[in-house]
Amino acid sequence: MSLHRFYLSHLLIPSIIGGVLLLLVAMFGIDERLARAFFFDSIAQAWIGRHEFWANEFLHTGGRNLMRLIAVVAIAAWGLSFRHPGLRVHRRQLGYLALCLALVPLIVGALKEVTNVDCPWDLQGFGGDRPHVAWYQDRPDGLPRAACFPGAHSSSGFALFALYFLWLGSNPLRARLALVAVVVIGALFSVAQQSRGAHFISHDLVSALIAWVICLGVYVRMNRLREKVS
Repeated sequence: MSLHRFYLSHLLIPSIIGGVLLLLVAMFGIDERLARAFFFDSIAQAWIGRHEFWANEFLHTGGRNLMRLIAVVAIAAWGLSFRHPGLRVHRRQLGYLALCLALVPLIVGALKEVTNVDCPWDLQGFGGDRPHVAWYQDRPDGLPRAACFPGAHSSSGFALFALYFLWLGSNPLRARLALVAVVVIGALFSVAQQSRGAHFISHDLVSALIAWVICLGVYVRMNRLREKVS
């Protein structure tokens, strides 16, 4: 694959698709429409997954712990590669995976603290008392601070986009299967959070786009370093 084609298919096209989706969400109020259609019970005035095991303990708490475990194992394996001959040949791959699994949640978590966007459950009409100010709108100074955008939980799943890039050169079929699996995992995490009222779909779309760009950027940087060393 040429460098031009690589950037076209892995940076330009995903960015355009992500931008168009976010534009459509904003233009047609899809955040609220989707929430009311699938996740918020207007009669009971409650989020369908707010107190459900599958959304809270299984996909939220369990998913979070699983992703932390995977990250710890990747970091530990990378560290052991400096001492264990069997892991030494995989040091670069383990380092790449560990770095992506650490960077994506950290960056998304940091963005949550500065974007100042409410969780859906805090909004009027969704069980809360705050006006709906979208992530792209100017937030009135009198409103309390908020930290719900982008979606941090889904980003931990989308961080596994690293697996796609990890296998892209050596096993394209495995890379594509990993890509599908990661989209499914990220989508499940997203649905869990949206059903709890923690996020709108736009929050998770942005987290997916950020995770993709980070994994792509680290992949490109590490491969450039390898070319310089070779």
